[in-house]
Order: sequence, then structure tokens, then C-alpha cells
Amino acid sequence: MKALVATEYQPLDRLTLADVPTPSAGPGQVVLKVEAAALNPLDLMLVTGAAKELYPAEHPLVVGMDVAGTVAEVGPGVTGYTLGDRVLGFVGQAGSVAEYTVATAGPRLAHRPDGLDGVRAAAIPESGMTAVCLLRAVGLRAGESVLVIGATGGIGLYAVQLAHALGARVVATATEADASYVRELGAAETVDYRAADVVEETLRRVPDGVDVVVDLVNRGEGLAGSARAALPGGRLVSPLFGPAALDRGVTPVYIGSFDPEPGDLEDLARRAADGSLRVEIGARYPFTDAVRAVADFAGKHIRGKVVVTVP
Repeated sequence: MKALVATEYQPLDRLTLADVPTPSAGPGQVVLKVEAAALNPLDLMLVTGAAKELYPAEHPLVVGMDVAGTVAEVGPGVTGYTLGDRVLGFVGQAGSVAEYTVATAGPRLAHRPDGLDGVRAAAIPESGMTAVCLLRAVGLRAGESVLVIGATGGIGLYAVQLAHALGARVVATATEADASYVRELGAAETVDYRAADVVEETLRRVPDGVDVVVDLVNRGEGLAGSARAALPGGRLVSPLFGPAALDRGVTPVYIGSFDPEPGDLEDLARRAADGSLRVEIGARYPFTDAVRAVADFAGKHIRGKVVVTVP
């Protein structure tokens, strides 16, 4: 089968569409015929080796972890899935920018409801489930205020909407060009990070500080700066790692990998199908342009998700 492949840790422009063995289903697994695959920042780090200490890659590496497709083979011990079922899921380093991939039955795989096309379905799993896990980990509640830094990215797209749906007051970062879009997602206010210091502008609008900071951009000591936007005793949550302790009693919460509960992905898919969860597709590429899709994802400001369709 054809797949987008890295043969070693390498620059993104050296990716190629190459022949690799078609996967087979082991115990607890299903093989999927891929319809669409979405890109995530971790894909870029796996290719270049920027995250090899935390996430070492096996080569050849097939790019992509989010998928929508149909079940083409069912492995031993799998129940609930049959040939031809339409699904969406997260496949990890099995790779999804390919004609076929393999997925493990469990919370990271779900049936695709009617009304949810493959392109939007592929854009949900990693970003959507990460947003769910971030808000759950920090215990965001109705009536609280939250600052979302990185609101126009893949995870931010869902974090803003889910926080709003929980009843929180959302302040989100966005350029002037993206401000109306982010407000449509559910943000009560936006902060233009190109025109003002995000923390100072947030504190001007919420003088006591927000209850929760969701930082999807900064890492390391940069998160200590973001934490200044939280009220004393508030919380900061990030999918990247930072200081073990923060000033003023702000509690840091880090999730290096998302751990969804059963039903999380099904819930996101249902919301997307009925229109209560917006799935923003910033760019869409055919399989033959997959190398360009990765380059554009890495080098351009693209609102929402980048998806590659596979014939």
C-alpha cells in the first residue's frame, strides 16, 4: 500500500509517498481502509525527532495519527465492529496518512454517526479528546472563567467550545482576523496576541485573574508567565510540560498524553454530527499532495485542522 513515510529522523521536506506493507489486525485490533487523516503538531515532532526522548519513533514511520475510514478486517477478540463499519479514531504511530491503517478497539476508536462526513470525523480524535481530558483534569466548572491560549489551533478549537458548553466564561487568544471566528466558538472575549501582552490584557479585563488558564502554546518556563493570568490559588493546564510549582498557589496540571474515558469520542462525534460541535477544516489536501500538506501545516497559520483525503 502507499503511505506518507519518514525513513529516519529527517526534515519535513524529505517525506515521501512510498510503498509499505499493508497492516493486518492482531488481537484487539481492526484494519481500517482510510478515507481521511488529520495532522497534529506531534506528527511533525515525530518526523524530525524533536520529541524523540518522550516519543521515540520506529522507522519507517507512517505519518498521521487521526483517521476516519471503514473497517476492512477484524482481529481476534474484537466485538462491536464488523466489516464495513464507518469509524473514526486515533491510531498513534500506526500511521494514518496511508491507504490502510490499524486501530485498537477501545476508547480511542468509535463508530461514526450519520451526518458526520469523513473529513470532519478525521479532524476530531486527537484534538477533541485532548481538549476533553485537559478540561476534565483541571476540573473546569460552570461559572468559572478560563483563558485559552492557542484558541485557533486544533485543540483550541474544541477547548473553547467545550468550556463554553460547560458554562464557563471564555477569554481566548486570537488575531483581529480570527476574533469573530473564536467568538462564534463560544469565547466571550478575545485577546489579540499580536497587539498586546496576553497576560496583561487578560488581567485588565479580569482584574482578579481567571480561574483556569489553558495554555496550548507555551512550554517549560514559559508556562510560569502564563500562570500570572490565573487568580491566586487558580489552576493552569497544559499538554506540554513546565514547572512543578507555580507562584501564588497556582496549581499546574500537565497531561503528556490524553487518556480518554469510554464514550468520550462517541460524544464528540455525536455533537459534531448534530451541529452542536463545530469542526473547523482550515485546509484539505488530496493524498497525492500529502507532502505539501505537512509543509503547509508546519509553515503557515492555518485556522482549525488540516486534513488529507485518501481515495
